[in-house]
Amino acid sequence: MKERKTIVAHAANVKIGGANPLVVQTMCNTDTNDIEGSIAQVMAAADAGADMVRLTTQGVREVSSLARIKQRLREAGYSIPLVADVHFSSQVAIEAAKVADKVRINPGNFAKEHEKAKEAFSNLIAVCKEHDTAIRIGINHGSLGERIINLYGDTPKGMAEAAMEWIKMCIAEDFYNVVLSLKASNTVVMVTAYRLLARMMKETGVVFPLHLGVTEAGNGDTGRMKSAVGIGALLAEGLGDTIRVSLTENPVNEIYTARIIRDYFTARDSPGHYLYDIKTVNEAAEKGVIPGCHMQCASREEYLVKYSLLFGPLLLDKKIDDFKICGPFAAEEADFKENLLQASRRKFTRPEYIACPGCGRTLYNLESVFNEVKRRTSHLKGVKIAVMGCIVNGPGEMADADYGYVGEGASKVAIYRGKEPVMRSVPQEKAIEALLELISSDGKFGS
Repeated sequence: MKERKTIVAHAANVKIGGANPLVVQTMCNTDTNDIEGSIAQVMAAADAGADMVRLTTQGVREVSSLARIKQRLREAGYSIPLVADVHFSSQVAIEAAKVADKVRINPGNFAKEHEKAKEAFSNLIAVCKEHDTAIRIGINHGSLGERIINLYGDTPKGMAEAAMEWIKMCIAEDFYNVVLSLKASNTVVMVTAYRLLARMMKETGVVFPLHLGVTEAGNGDTGRMKSAVGIGALLAEGLGDTIRVSLTENPVNEIYTARIIRDYFTARDSPGHYLYDIKTVNEAAEKGVIPGCHMQCASREEYLVKYSLLFGPLLLDKKIDDFKICGPFAAEEADFKENLLQASRRKFTRPEYIACPGCGRTLYNLESVFNEVKRRTSHLKGVKIAVMGCIVNGPGEMADADYGYVGEGASKVAIYRGKEPVMRSVPQEKAIEALLELISSDGKFGS
């Protein structure tokens, strides 16, 4: 068996991995060129307890804005690390690496030809070494390149194999300031991909830190519960070094949920905390008494997140089929149970929503549109609807959806049936009606 080397990455003053505390992250949904708005949002996130904040940097103008934001934050006494979110341009990533504390990229997006993508990634590594900048290699379900899909399909194995290719290149170039993520909106796909990657890294003998998240989780109860199920299943196994709860809400709201998750797993190692193994939970369920009743919950959100952390992973792995809850919100058990069974991919009784949290690329009021779509489709059974901010991630990461609403630019929207756009450049004020008419005309999910 190979000797295992556990990597600790760093972004400015924050260490990620090893025995270091779990790092909580969020992402601004402001236009990065809105300097004042972005600064205010970073400050609000930091004040709420975020350890790191990501901003969209899709072009050189945004990189310049990021530099100004960082300078102003430092002058104001905020040392929180800033992460540049780059997708397709290796040159933008290189410029961002000179400014940001960490750069989030998918190297496979740098070029269609794999050898050219490798060359671009190598150039980025060189700049990151020079400027002591971390890299997050982020490979999301639905965003795999054609070569990987031809080899493995759009699968958890394909996601893990893609990540391993770039990991091996980092090792070959003696660059270890790296964090990895394999996100999906489907909790089973997400958890499976991370487990595969963790096993592969152990086999190589070099274990890099993992950034956990359920992408496009949505908002409200279901967004929080879905995030808790996916993130909690991995943290329960000792996997994960940094987390983000992606919600189609104000980014500050993500921090509160993420801290509940972090504190739950931190408390598990404290004296007097109830540790629940599968046998204990099953035996208690048969008696109708759940140890979870002993959990102290200061709010309804803490209640639903903690119970999701307790039962969600067991449901996801099919180690339990049912459960009971108690406490101050036990009257909501039926509603809570349906949401958690769906978040764990066990039983679908409601619409499934896929919605990104929004970022600087989003050119419409994503949260408002998403809430209206939910309001007007809540009666449909079994339908999967995606509401995505832009075409960068939208068409790929909503691949599992039956229908999609995707921002195309200023005041324009594309309406999708599955993976195909059936209406392009729809004026925003008409787009929700167009989506609803398409669902109704297909007649598959009621009306």
